[in-house]
Amino acid sequence: MSFDEAKGPGYFVRILYTFLFYLLQPLLLLRLYWRSIKAPAYRDGIGQRFGYYNQPALQRCIWVHAVSVGETIASVPLVRQLAVLYPDLPIVVSTTTPTGAERVRALLGGLVSHVYAPYDLPGVMQRFIRHFQPTLLVIIETELWPNMIYSCHSAGVPVILANARLSKKSADGYQRVENLTRNMLYQLSAVAVQTEIEAQRFIALGLPPEKARVTGNIKFDMQLDDADRDKASAWRRAWGRGRLCWIAASTHEGEDEIILRAHLALLQHDPALLLILVPRHPERFDRAVELVSQAGLVPHRLSSGAMPGADAGVVIGDTMGDLLGLFGAADIAFVGGSLIPRGGHNLLEPALWSMPVLSGPHLFNFQEIADLMLEAGALQICPNALDIESAIVRLLASSAYRQEAGERAYSVIEQNRGSLQRLLDVIANVVDGKVA
Repeated sequence: MSFDEAKGPGYFVRILYTFLFYLLQPLLLLRLYWRSIKAPAYRDGIGQRFGYYNQPALQRCIWVHAVSVGETIASVPLVRQLAVLYPDLPIVVSTTTPTGAERVRALLGGLVSHVYAPYDLPGVMQRFIRHFQPTLLVIIETELWPNMIYSCHSAGVPVILANARLSKKSADGYQRVENLTRNMLYQLSAVAVQTEIEAQRFIALGLPPEKARVTGNIKFDMQLDDADRDKASAWRRAWGRGRLCWIAASTHEGEDEIILRAHLALLQHDPALLLILVPRHPERFDRAVELVSQAGLVPHRLSSGAMPGADAGVVIGDTMGDLLGLFGAADIAFVGGSLIPRGGHNLLEPALWSMPVLSGPHLFNFQEIADLMLEAGALQICPNALDIESAIVRLLASSAYRQEAGERAYSVIEQNRGSLQRLLDVIANVVDGKVA
């Protein structure tokens, strides 16, 4: 007999969860409105979040759920390969944030259709499934939504958790709702997990061992494309090839001030040094410009359309889709979200350019990658402005030292490629019915 919740403990927990989710709907709409004050894009696609679509209905599709920016970027090589391997199946990518939506459009263009992820309510999920008729759901990393998984399972749609990760803290959280978690994991067709330790955590929570596959991290299979290389070359030419430049990318509130203090100190060593400052969220672009001006520096907004020339003081990366190119235009990279307890962001994007990589100490969202880079001598941890200044001064002093640090960073990527093919093999087994 196929699996059914059979109105056991997990069934009643899911019903309670659903009831509470219904009660939260006014607050969710209020949150969208509040966020849209600073980021108007949050007003887009509200109907899609409730399962109503202007797009034509599909007969069959592959559904990829990628949440936000990081998951979207990680999913790009996978989505491109799925388009090659299953050319007869349209691909629908869902995200929860406008920044994720923008990344889908910029990186995948007409290859896929984008929608905002449906809220995790039974009726909403059923409308989504009726409209798009998915034959497969691939969830990037660990987004376990009870009604999403249950609705797909009930409709006979296989669900794969891809590039999955599960920290001890997250595992402890899922353990507190053990019956609900066990049901969700049982309903999955396969979990392609990054490490053996995380596979064992999933199994301890109730995932059948035969459904766990250790495939590694597909972020190591990222590739640069010609568009990013062209952007990087154009910016370098604009502000002068001999001018050294560092980038502080994906910064959060409270980090820009630290970065600017470090940059002011660095200007004492190299008055021509250029900083590229890229806030993580669009609603903080204006604030970054204010902070640069308050520091007595001249901001140049990338969104102005004018190329930053040799007289640019601090370039504000306030456009979407240009971060990889901006990494390539710099000599040294600092990756934000790490000076505060945010957990860090993708350290591999600057490493793709064979450049030195710096970060703050809070890296729990990317701990495996950080550990590999630290072991290879490819990452420097800088907890404060003084440490950032000291690390960059040493790197600025020697082009050979910068090159060596960059080569170490790239070698970490090269030594860990291959996850994408292992994940594609898992997907093929599920599609072919070899994994139930």
